[in-house]
Amino acid sequence: IMYLAQWASYKYFKKEEFDCQHTGNNLMQHPFMEKLEMLRKSVGRGIQITSGYRDKTHPVEAKKEKAGFHADGIACDILANHVHALDIISKAYELGFKGIGVSQSGGFSSRFIHLDLRDADTPVLWSY
Repeated sequence: IMYLAQWASYKYFKKEEFDCQHTGNNLMQHPFMEKLEMLRKSVGRGIQITSGYRDKTHPVEAKKEKAGFHADGIACDILANHVHALDIISKAYELGFKGIGVSQSGGFSSRFIHLDLRDADTPVLWSY
């Protein structure tokens, strides 16, 4: 069972950071947000969200055969590179995030770490 995010209870994040950039909808799930809060506290510095909830009609999701974890409200992309990226990846693994995608090519503004809470026995790591 998933529960919608309880925005007033999060110290480090605001609802607007996770709104779908296509529709404005936001169905982020509370268990994911709680874990993201733990990650932010563990990393000890700001985390900038570049993509949070994505409605199934969002162009990125609509191209897929089946909408991804962003559309389930259990994924986000975080702007990060170099040491900050490595810190996020290692702490995310320790905290039990199950999907960790790494994009570290191009300029700083295009580098990100994808995190999700997919239902998996072991973590999945990939690069873009």
